[in-house]
Amino acid sequence: MPKLSVVIPVYNEVQTVEEVVKRVRKVPLDKEIILVDDASTDGTREVLSRMEGESGLKVVYHEKNRGKGAAFRTGFKHCEGEIVIVQDADLEYFPEEYPSLIDPIEQGWADVVYGSRFLGSPHRVLFFHHYLANRFLTFLSNLFTNLNLTDMESCYKVFRRDVLQKLDLKSNRFGFEPEVTAKMARLRCRVFEVAVSYNGRTYKEGKKVNWKDGLLAIWYIIRYSLFD
Repeated sequence: MPKLSVVIPVYNEVQTVEEVVKRVRKVPLDKEIILVDDASTDGTREVLSRMEGESGLKVVYHEKNRGKGAAFRTGFKHCEGEIVIVQDADLEYFPEEYPSLIDPIEQGWADVVYGSRFLGSPHRVLFFHHYLANRFLTFLSNLFTNLNLTDMESCYKVFRRDVLQKLDLKSNRFGFEPEVTAKMARLRCRVFEVAVSYNGRTYKEGKKVNWKDGLLAIWYIIRYSLFD
């Protein structure tokens, strides 16, 4: 069975990061966990410093806040597994679903797997406007990439590491999703989608993405599809 690298960007998630790591550890797969702290200021760094040296876990620190995409790039440099999955540091997604997410790659069917929140799995009922924004951004991305994804903005993305290494990623913040989608489509990767559960947060509970990120995502889709 191939080794799995789990890359977790962390920014001000002191309330959830320990629980996320605990859940990832419980998944019965051969894996390593790579945590990249993006200059947190809420006590997250102190929590991560206590984890340093634990078996199967690496902690990397950014001295300045550079964004989610930059944290992913840093984490990818430290991956040793044949398969790489990205995991948010909140509690919106379920690591227990890793086996179904990596299965298409293990079976030799896929190079990349996206976890979709819109294929019928359980999910918390939250913001209708966010749902519309996600569907619109996925539609626009599909229009440029000629893919038929249902959830381009999903956290869960799984890659064969040799494929991931071919992607010249540049986006620092929330442009990671449209950028990686455009570039893996250009490589004509074999892409699968797998239904995943979703327990979304409210802004009071710590959600960070806002309407400005949605507008920027439109630009990122156009930029990385046509100009980069």
